[in-house]
Amino acid sequence: MGSQIKKVGILTGGGDCPGLNSVLYGIMLKAYDAGIECIGILKGWKGFLENQTIPLYIAEHDDLHTVGGTILYTSRTNPFKSVSSKEEKAKELTKKFEELGIDALIAIGGDDTLGVADNMYKLADAKVVGCPKTIDNDLAGTHYTFGFWSAVQLASNAMDNLTTTARSHQRVFVVEVMGRDAGFLTMYSGISAGADIILIPETPFDLEKDIIDILKKRANAGYKYHIIATSEGAYPNSESLNRDFKTISKETIDKLPKDSYGNPLLVKLNISQIIVDELNLREDLKQEFQKNEVDFECRSVVLGHTMRAGTPNSFDRILGLRFGLAAMKLVIEGKFGNMVSLQGNKIKTVPLSEGVRKKYITLENDKMELRDLLVKIRYLSKQN
Repeated sequence: MGSQIKKVGILTGGGDCPGLNSVLYGIMLKAYDAGIECIGILKGWKGFLENQTIPLYIAEHDDLHTVGGTILYTSRTNPFKSVSSKEEKAKELTKKFEELGIDALIAIGGDDTLGVADNMYKLADAKVVGCPKTIDNDLAGTHYTFGFWSAVQLASNAMDNLTTTARSHQRVFVVEVMGRDAGFLTMYSGISAGADIILIPETPFDLEKDIIDILKKRANAGYKYHIIATSEGAYPNSESLNRDFKTISKETIDKLPKDSYGNPLLVKLNISQIIVDELNLREDLKQEFQKNEVDFECRSVVLGHTMRAGTPNSFDRILGLRFGLAAMKLVIEGKFGNMVSLQGNKIKTVPLSEGVRKKYITLENDKMELRDLLVKIRYLSKQN
């Protein structure tokens, strides 16, 4: 089957992240060696639908794996949005291969982008291979995604740097880290930087118990500044939302706009600013700080798109290259409907349908224990 493949299309969908170009370069290296032509499809599924392509000549892209972002551009277009028949749509999309001049397609993206590829394979037997990409690291089919460790390092560095300002001003900083559904980025960067409170979507927080009480205990233990790391998708549990919050209600969360895949845009909630607003209303907290000769001052910092920025670190460059190489090999071997993945330190193959499922931090995870110990032991160890 593989010998029939002369031209392979490649697209990148969803949010950009460091390492996308590394995957492209890995694909192109193996394709050139196998005598297969690469065609870049611009702007993800949007360009696929609109026949926007460019030729990819490896001679023009020396060391592309060292460059951040994606030279193919990207979009969050969902071809299956508002369709009456998924099967008909899948067949229609698969027929586009001829129009685009490709024999097979490598889709690089997260659960949304790869979900489209999976539907095309299952419903229309399309010759597609997937490569997992999410800066959040929340895909079930792979232990790590490229871009994740670059973003963790960036967020960790940002919190390290903010500590100097927090110390100088005796301030509370609430740092909002990317992560709509899963808290991997916040958990890893928060632990790395020694954040004092870490809030993630997997464990809805209690404003009183998880923030106010901790800040009071820290202030009484002699701490003069505090860093709170929160995922953009972190949210309060319903009991705390009803009991503690003055600036938002359940209705606020229910009314959030949705993206083209139906996901609530939790980033629009601006949870870091909500936490700052709530803390600023707490006279009891201010009094506790003043009792310890600290004026209460709280600010929010949203890292946002800076976390996707810049060049990939060495781990992500190499993982991207390995994923690209493995994806091209699957095409050559005719093993369609699959996704490449990292299991331990080995590159493995998993079915697209399995790989695109969501992954979350589990409660029994050692990172959860580390987070809780970091919060508790520091103020306890300072008490007489």
